[in-house]
Amino acid sequence: MTTEKMKTVFTVGETVTVEFKRCGNKIESDVYQTVCSFLNRFGGDIYLGVEDSGAVVGVPARAAPDMIKNFISVISNPDVFSPTASLSPMIFEYEGKTLIHIRVPPSSEVHTHRRIVYDRINDSDVKVTATSQIAAMYIRKRSIYTEKKVFPYVRDSDLRLDLLPRIRIMAANRHNGIHPWKDMPDTELLKSAGLYGEDKSTGECGYNLAAVMLLGRDDIILNVAPAYRTDAIVRKVNRDRYDDRLIVQTNLIESYERLMGFAEKHLLDKFYLEGDARISLSGAIAREMLVNTLMHREFTAPYFAKFVIEKDRMYTENANRAVTGEPVTPDNFEPNPKNPIIAAFFRNIGLADELGSGVRNLYKYGRRYSGRDPELIDGDVFRIIVPLDDSYSFDAETDKVQRTTSKGKNCTLNCTLSEKAIIEYIAENPMATQSVIATAIGKSLRSVKMDMAHLQETGVIARIGSRRAGHWIVKPVHTD
Repeated sequence: MTTEKMKTVFTVGETVTVEFKRCGNKIESDVYQTVCSFLNRFGGDIYLGVEDSGAVVGVPARAAPDMIKNFISVISNPDVFSPTASLSPMIFEYEGKTLIHIRVPPSSEVHTHRRIVYDRINDSDVKVTATSQIAAMYIRKRSIYTEKKVFPYVRDSDLRLDLLPRIRIMAANRHNGIHPWKDMPDTELLKSAGLYGEDKSTGECGYNLAAVMLLGRDDIILNVAPAYRTDAIVRKVNRDRYDDRLIVQTNLIESYERLMGFAEKHLLDKFYLEGDARISLSGAIAREMLVNTLMHREFTAPYFAKFVIEKDRMYTENANRAVTGEPVTPDNFEPNPKNPIIAAFFRNIGLADELGSGVRNLYKYGRRYSGRDPELIDGDVFRIIVPLDDSYSFDAETDKVQRTTSKGKNCTLNCTLSEKAIIEYIAENPMATQSVIATAIGKSLRSVKMDMAHLQETGVIARIGSRRAGHWIVKPVHTD
């Protein structure tokens, strides 16, 4: 790691994956607690010789080799660490000080230190004693998708096969009237969708958990997933209780319809044009939130999902197999479907788009709906938080900018004030980087990246040449 990167690490400070330990000439017990919590969570980096504030104090250079030898001895001792771990600390110099770096990868096992389970929550190592929390940890570490679990005693009569004609129509409509499911017999459709098959680890054949959640009768769903439930709550006037409530415990297809109806009932639908088409901003946002909480949740976890609408925000919560534990943005998001069979089914029938589009749409439409970005938090409970502001008007934040047509005439373009500032700036400074543009117009870099991505998608601006040596252009409007 370069000196510049190390400086950044120490400046940012401790996080869910970074821990600083001062240490003297020996390694204290709390270092091993952090090792245990990192193994049980997302992994991370421990720096010995650094104070909590990020100030570098170093460790005694002569003691460093013995510290590493004792560290390896402790983590290899089954009476102290169970299961034992295999790590390779590194000694390095930084600004004339000796430091020790311990890289801890995430483990497929649940580890204990002196018979205590530790988990990493934000920048702290926390003792885990509740059975439900330990169970969630095991779920997170499973190498298989729980949606693939086969239930050999689930029969055709346990499924809502009466939904299949509607599903065929939805799939055909999504694909311009042509889809393999359109003329498939029921059995072939279910196999094609991955809902019926053989568990290669046990040899059992039958319908899997994905089939039960997508098409199961309500009593069968509650039999195989007792904690499956989505609480939809409106809490605007009565903040202590609720103004309206809907409990949904049915198959995923009908759950989506009921929850969308609840959202449409309680969200203000602001006028918004995208090109020449009117888009329901509240509908687009609610769709992405609800599709995510339905198709990416961990159904075997003992946690009720929530969809809550308050005066200044709405949010969803659902059990999750976390990947990073970090906030999710369009810049760092990597598609990782928690239930790929269910996700593919939703895409086939038009309830979801390609992987990754949900995050982009939430940021795009969220800003147009309330003027602020949403928050997406990847933890054992996945949270999407969208700010609400009924008084905000996107139209009031828009302006017009002049563009040249292919015939040399002027025309006007409706855009946001920040988009207008970007267009006018790059017209005069085509070589400017996004960070320079952000500074020049007084916006955050993330905001500028979002605006410029939208302007590129809609064909207003384009990047010519490479990322380093290229330049920006404002594209002319083509006319017949």
